[in-house]
Amino acid sequence: MTQTTASRRVYLDHAATTPVRPEVAEAMLRYMLTDFGNASSVHGFGRVAKEATENARVQVASLMGARPEEIVLMSGGTEADNMAIRGAVLANAGRGRHVITTKIEHHAVLHTCEGLEKEGLAEVTYLPVDAQALVSAEAVAEAIRPDTVLVSLMFANNEVGTIQPVAEVGRLCRGKGILFHTDAVQAYGALPVDVDALGIDLLSASSHKIYGPKGIGALFIRKGRKVHPLITGGFQERNRRAGTSNVPGAVGFGLAAELAMKEMEGRRRRLVTLRDRLINGLVKKVEFTRLNGHPTLRLPNNANLSFEFVEGESILLSLDMKGVAASSGSACTSGSLEPSHVLLAMGLPPEVAHGSVRMTLGTGNTDEDVDYVLEVLPPIIDKLRAMSPLHAKVVAEHAARTGG
Repeated sequence: MTQTTASRRVYLDHAATTPVRPEVAEAMLRYMLTDFGNASSVHGFGRVAKEATENARVQVASLMGARPEEIVLMSGGTEADNMAIRGAVLANAGRGRHVITTKIEHHAVLHTCEGLEKEGLAEVTYLPVDAQALVSAEAVAEAIRPDTVLVSLMFANNEVGTIQPVAEVGRLCRGKGILFHTDAVQAYGALPVDVDALGIDLLSASSHKIYGPKGIGALFIRKGRKVHPLITGGFQERNRRAGTSNVPGAVGFGLAAELAMKEMEGRRRRLVTLRDRLINGLVKKVEFTRLNGHPTLRLPNNANLSFEFVEGESILLSLDMKGVAASSGSACTSGSLEPSHVLLAMGLPPEVAHGSVRMTLGTGNTDEDVDYVLEVLPPIIDKLRAMSPLHAKVVAEHAARTGG
C-alpha cells in the first residue's frame, strides 16, 4: 500500500461512493440507539420504526416522481438491478424471453443477463455504442422482436458519464408494451428523474451515491408490473423483498433524497463549472489526452480522460501519493487488470483504455482542489511518459515531420 505524503487531500471518486452528510448520520442514530424497534413488530417500538421507514419511502419516491407503494427498499443498486432483470424475466416468461441491453451496462446488469442466458431462461441482445458511449433509440427499435419482454438501459454511464436517450427508449417501449428498466444509480439525485414522464417501469437507485449510507437502495416497480422477488421468507416490502427492515438505512436514504431534491439544480451548476475547468485544463496542459464520453450529454461531476503512453494504475498510485483519490473505472472493477469494457465498447484501443482515469467531483470539492490537480497531474504524466519507449518514438516522429 502506498503511503500518502501530501498534506492536502482531494477526493475525486464520488461515483464510487460519497461521504454521509452529517445531518443524515445524525438522523440515523436515533433509530440505532433509541427507536431501535423492528418495523414488523406491532408494539410501540415497532410502530415508530415502521412510521420512519414509510416516511423514508415517501422521500425516496418523491425524488423520482413515483408513488411510495411503488418503492421496494433493498440493499443497494446491485440487488435492485438483479431483481429488476431476473424478477421481470421470470414473472413474464409467458410473454417472451428476449432481453435487450447494452455493452456498457454496469456488471450488475451484464452479469445478471449472462446468468439468465446460461440458465436458458433468456436470450439477450447486447447493443453497441458509438465513440461517445451513446446508444441510439433506433438501434433499440431494430433489436425488438415479438418475444422481447424487457429493455434495460442505464440512465447515465458510471464510468464515462454519458447520459443515454432514456425518454426516447421509454416511449418506444411503452408503445410496444415492453417493460423498460433503467439503472439510474449515477443519475438519481444528480439529474431530474420522472418515471412517468420518461416511461420507466423499473428503476434502480442507491443511497451511498447521494450522500446517504451504504447498504440501502431502492427498486421502483410501476404499479401493475409483475416482478418476482429474489429474496423470500418474509412479508416485508409488501411481500416483494423478505428480511428485517433496515430502518436506520432507510431513514438516512430518505433524508439524503430529500436534500438532493432541494439542492439539485444549484449543485449541478456548480459541479459542471468545476468539471469543465478540470477537463479543459488537463486537455490544454497535457498533450495526447482525450476526453471519454459525450462532451455535453454527461453527468455534471464526471471527468474521464485517457492519457496515452501511460498506465492508469501508475497514474492513480502517483496521484494517491499527492493526496488525490481517483479511479480507473467503476469501483466494482477497479482491482481488475483488464481494460474497461465500457472504453473498449467505445472503440478505444486496449493500450489507450489502460491509460484512463475517472475523476468525479462532489459537494466538498472546491476551485482550489481543481487547481491542485491541474498542478500535480501534468508532471506525473510527464514523468511516467519519460519511461515510455512508445512515447519517445511518437515525439521523435512528430519532431521529424515538423522539423522541430
